[in-house]
Amino acid sequence: MRLGVLDVGSNTVHLLVVDAHRGGHPMPMSSTKATLRLAENMDQAGRITEAGAQRLIGIIAECARVAKTSECVELMPFATSALREATNSDEILARVRESTGVDLQVLSGVDEARSTFLAVRRWYGWSAGRIINLDIGGGSLEMTNGGDEEPDVAVSLPLGAGHLTRVYLSEDPPGKRRVAKLRDWLEAELAVPAKQLIEAGRPDLAVGTSKTFRSLARLTGAAPSAAGPRVRRTLTSSGLRQLIAFISRMTASDRAELEGVSSDRSQQLVAGALVAEASMRALSLDSLEICPWALREGLILRKLDTDMNSGPRATYIPGPAAEDGKPAPGGGVALSGPIGTVSS
Repeated sequence: MRLGVLDVGSNTVHLLVVDAHRGGHPMPMSSTKATLRLAENMDQAGRITEAGAQRLIGIIAECARVAKTSECVELMPFATSALREATNSDEILARVRESTGVDLQVLSGVDEARSTFLAVRRWYGWSAGRIINLDIGGGSLEMTNGGDEEPDVAVSLPLGAGHLTRVYLSEDPPGKRRVAKLRDWLEAELAVPAKQLIEAGRPDLAVGTSKTFRSLARLTGAAPSAAGPRVRRTLTSSGLRQLIAFISRMTASDRAELEGVSSDRSQQLVAGALVAEASMRALSLDSLEICPWALREGLILRKLDTDMNSGPRATYIPGPAAEDGKPAPGGGVALSGPIGTVSS
């Protein structure tokens, strides 16, 4: 089936059109992005402004048209931290639904973390063992740890790169004292969540997802996006420290000239790098693997799993007959309820 995944984040609205089927690799067909900066269109009371609401409605209407012309059989629209934290979220969601017909679903931070973890697990497979995953968004940081497809621990914290830039690093360039202050504050904020993650078990693999981690890895020497998603990319703590010393002295416009950094995200790159550094230090991680799959892919996979589990029942398959003509013990398998629930 062809699916459209509409992601309304703090910085951008992203429509990803994929061809997907049960048990298969979701194949991207097209990608449409629009800069929104929804978190910057809020008043002091935490309400999304009228200008922000109008822009959001216009972008979503356009994405809905693209999904229709792309022949998507279903649109999966969701929103993350900016709409989750807005005090007039319900009002904005109702206006979007009335104006565009799109029913945006607001994900909780923990749901974000869980779906992203599923995508990471499917990408690396069972051989990866226990995984810790870090994901830095515009408004929040998600951290997970687990050995299965569902994490044992999932944490969401209001430590997004955009949010911290507005609160701590509004000067351009930010200056050494502001960077040092944010470093110290992040260390304190991450101490308890990091302990919770590590108590679940030391990881066999540490992973970073999100545009922020991809940009940081590229700036420290990882392969460009043109090399394809299957090229191994890593981010080391030593490389990250050197990068922070470099980019924190640059203006946002200068950072936008760096390879792998878009003008939309150059302003919040320093804060994102500091969150990455603090998270890795708190978890005693020397390096991260950069996973090309994240939240959108996780939601697609969960959708396919749900459809598969609501599929038709299988019939009873008789085993070899015993001498009395009845099936021998253990000779047949009954698939009762959703496919995949097996009893013998």
